[in-house]
Amino acid sequence: MVDNTASQDKSKRRAVVMVIDGCGIGAAPDFAEYGDLANCNTLANTAREVGGLALPNMARLGLGNISDIKGVPASQKAEGFFGRLQEESHGKDTQTGHWEMMGIVSETAFPLYPNGFPQDVIDRFIAETGCKGILCNKPASGTQILDELGEEHQKTGLPIVYTSGDSVFQIACHVDTVPLATLYKWCEIARKILDGPHRVGRVIARPFDGQPGSYKRRSGDRHDYAVPPPRDTFLDYALNSGLGVFGVGKIEDIFVGHGLSHAKHTGTNAEGLELTLKALEGDLDMKSIEIAKTKQDRLGLIFTNLVDTDSLYGHRRDVKGYGQALVEIDQWLGRIMKAMRPDDLLIISSDHGNDPTAPGTDHTREYVPLLAYSPALATLPGSAFDIGTRPGFADIAGSLSNWLDLDWTGGGRSFLPPVAPVN
Repeated sequence: MVDNTASQDKSKRRAVVMVIDGCGIGAAPDFAEYGDLANCNTLANTAREVGGLALPNMARLGLGNISDIKGVPASQKAEGFFGRLQEESHGKDTQTGHWEMMGIVSETAFPLYPNGFPQDVIDRFIAETGCKGILCNKPASGTQILDELGEEHQKTGLPIVYTSGDSVFQIACHVDTVPLATLYKWCEIARKILDGPHRVGRVIARPFDGQPGSYKRRSGDRHDYAVPPPRDTFLDYALNSGLGVFGVGKIEDIFVGHGLSHAKHTGTNAEGLELTLKALEGDLDMKSIEIAKTKQDRLGLIFTNLVDTDSLYGHRRDVKGYGQALVEIDQWLGRIMKAMRPDDLLIISSDHGNDPTAPGTDHTREYVPLLAYSPALATLPGSAFDIGTRPGFADIAGSLSNWLDLDWTGGGRSFLPPVAPVN
């Protein structure tokens, strides 16, 4: 049972940051610089195409007040903070978005490869891995490329190497053809090769199984080999201040384990949402997922990435699937909100857009929504909850610092009251 008695002790406060991956809410002013259209709007366009979205919990928090989203009405008395954030970093990828939330603005974008990787990079990869050759070497949808080349891969044993609109070097192998340990080793080799001018944001292991015509990616065995953040983030600051920091989903990969005391990879959004709920309820064996031997007074921050909206539906331009994923998140959100103590803060946002109605398969340069809720703030007047449009994702870090009573000065302004009340 959740304790609904609010505490005056800030040292007991907790926060959850939930990232709905690839969930934009309208074209950012610089959309054209990134090759996007003025009408890109992940949320509104998805809602229109599916005939409306049933997101009652996000509507309670004010999602419909940010933009006109079919099926999501504006609330006359929103229960949470609502607004939108404009990215300051150069890029529209996972890393720059997540890093900026935690205080790092990336001035230089990671390199992209719309025509595939240079031959010298491929030649070195083949030589150092001993894989004898590769298939593909072009931008591609992760599922479509399996349909196209999966059977040939199994016949030849050659890895499928491809990229996307992200700065990524992806290697797909069938688990019965190339053992997972070998795939991971090849990714480690690729990570060392891809440095200097070819320092891509991530090398990604993409294992799959199944038969021709029904190949399926094994999301739970995916592994990202990312470039580490260039300096400490708010996560590092929180951890060094004695808070336990739990990364759910691909957070551990995005930050290369930095600033985390605990981490757990997930295979689905449902798994990530369940882990978030269990962590709030104190129903997880935290010792079993500890990744850093640091002094932790308590679990203070849960950072959850929900990737299905991006990887399964956004890139595949699956509008119906995208809409269903949002509905699933909203249903879990109701349970998560009920499990929150008055001392808890929930922030929901995104790292970039991925409009499933847009041409191509790339991310879209958009504003991202910002929703925030705490039972302790429910008595504020409704007008206090509209935070408008704010420059920079780092205001998430600034607000976390305010709520958790930390003296973070690494970037971002709090959208919470100067001294967040706990009644």
